[in-house]
Amino acid sequence: MATKFKPVVTSKIKIKRNDKVEVIAGKDKGKSGRVLRVIADKNRVLVEGVMMMKKHVKADPSKRTQGGVIEKEATIHISNVMLLDASGNKTRIGLRNEGDKKVRFARTTGVAIAEKKK
Repeated sequence: MATKFKPVVTSKIKIKRNDKVEVIAGKDKGKSGRVLRVIADKNRVLVEGVMMMKKHVKADPSKRTQGGVIEKEATIHISNVMLLDASGNKTRIGLRNEGDKKVRFARTTGVAIAEKKK
């Protein structure tokens, strides 16, 4: 008997908010930007200045918003972006234990990736 529920896929997302990434596939290949949002359950990220789309907005006098066409970022699949290390090179991300703490590090250089302040 087949179940109607999807199987749970637990893949570890190693890219986090405020990371600097570069697009490696798609129409915006080669562009880089900062990660604004990570949507883990859909494996997508919102990158600043990448995958721009036009949205038609209706004017709303109660909120004092003007109508027209605005440009905003759309999400991009996480497999289409790659983290940039401190020197600006594309790298994969690894995890290792340093003391009692897990630390992300750049696979190309082995240097730990500094956690951003919130």
